[in-house]
Amino acid sequence: MIKVGITGGIGSGKTTVCSIFETFGIPVYNADDRAKKLMTSNKILKRHILDLLGSDAYFKNGRLNRKHIGNIVFKDKTKLTALNALVHPAVAKDGQAWFEKMKLAGHPYAIKEAALLIESKSYSELDKLIVVTAPLELRIERVMKRDKVPREGVEARIKNQMDEQERLKYADFIIENNDEQSLIGQVHNIHRMLIKLK
Repeated sequence: MIKVGITGGIGSGKTTVCSIFETFGIPVYNADDRAKKLMTSNKILKRHILDLLGSDAYFKNGRLNRKHIGNIVFKDKTKLTALNALVHPAVAKDGQAWFEKMKLAGHPYAIKEAALLIESKSYSELDKLIVVTAPLELRIERVMKRDKVPREGVEARIKNQMDEQERLKYADFIIENNDEQSLIGQVHNIHRMLIKLK
């Protein structure tokens, strides 16, 4: 089974692309969703996060206080690096177990979607990497609308991410999500190529 990664900057449309792959029967592991789950369910990880970010990192009911965490880590690169160093190994281990299950289920390939596949170096455990790209202005507009955050908030997040041109250097496949080319057509072409590689 081929292990495929999908990454891209915030607002590039990774999730939309993944949902198209799912319509072709391909399973998708969303690393960001799993990370949030592990941050609340993994007791050791939770304790480390509390030590790093304080008791306000969680609500009384045990749920993540994402706004509080975001306010800290998007303004303090050291804290962001420290948080990633706690979360990424837990997600990597969880992802490996998931890929094993997908292999046993007989899938020709499976996809791991993550914003920081390259930065966390976890792309090196995958066979192929798809990078979803979109014009900067379009990405900013999408995130402002989706997350109901001001422009400065989106720009701060983008600043913390890898440069778009640098990210593209790692790509085996590139999907242009610019509202001009058919996303379904691009996904279908890559799907056909990956099936052939199996």
